[in-house]
Amino acid sequence: MTRNTTGNTRVTTPFTAGSTAAEVIEGVDLRGRRAVVTGGASGIGVETARALAAAGAEVTIAVRDLGAGKRVADDLALATGNARVRVAPLDLIDQASVAAFTATWEGPLHILVNNAGVMASPEARTPEGWESQFATNHLGHFALAAGLRPALAAAGGARVVSVSSSAHLRSPVVFDDIQFRERPYDPWLAYGQSKTANVLFAVEAGRRWAGDGIVVNALMPGAIPTNLQRHVTEEELQRMRAQMGGDGPAWKTPEQGAATSVLLAASPLVEGVTGRYFEDCQEAEPHRPGTRRGVAEYALDPEAATLLWQVSADLLDL
Repeated sequence: MTRNTTGNTRVTTPFTAGSTAAEVIEGVDLRGRRAVVTGGASGIGVETARALAAAGAEVTIAVRDLGAGKRVADDLALATGNARVRVAPLDLIDQASVAAFTATWEGPLHILVNNAGVMASPEARTPEGWESQFATNHLGHFALAAGLRPALAAAGGARVVSVSSSAHLRSPVVFDDIQFRERPYDPWLAYGQSKTANVLFAVEAGRRWAGDGIVVNALMPGAIPTNLQRHVTEEELQRMRAQMGGDGPAWKTPEQGAATSVLLAASPLVEGVTGRYFEDCQEAEPHRPGTRRGVAEYALDPEAATLLWQVSADLLDL
């Protein structure tokens, strides 16, 4: 560990942007542990679930498409030799689905990886009138984690992993107009706001749940070509690729993209660390203007984190 610019201890590890999830978890024994990975049937979710299963954990892949989830679960069980890879239905934009998942969960939960998400999607609203990216990426995972809190507390030393993005640098949470009712809808600002919310959740949950022994951290997985970009045109992807020189992130494989999630989910190197934001298997430095690296000050603001928690709890009637 080293000191960061605020004087706090900054967490560093021997791993890098090129490390894979398998390398990060090598030597870690998760037998007897139980994990949930949302969006575990595609992209970095598959590789996160694979690494946890390979280390011996019982892994539940929480997905909208049960058929795809079942195929992935069977493949992972065969590849890892771990028969305890399960699949369960979960649609994060549907609060009834989230409630059903948490109500049917039995026993302790040691690892929750909030991995699923949508990116830069066209304007859409839930039946409640919520902007769809905020509803899926933040509110769905907020309700899921809150509903599973008793199971996490029962585990003793549980870990919650909130998959954010460098896109959080695009926007803070605009509390005066979270749902884009007054301002024109912008898919990237909406995505950025939801990813900032993922970090603020980690800050506040880490504080609130410390007494239960639950640690919560957020991360930037890296730029990985996955189904997440299904709403992004090839022209936009080309522009993004052109921007990724110099200090910008390089494209990663899904195995590399899952590494930081797995580090936070299972590595002893981050034991007891909570309420922080990581990238490339290190705690991120403060954002430097002109780059796409680091964490924005507003994403770690404890007052904004508390306010977002209150707003979210009110919207969800928790």
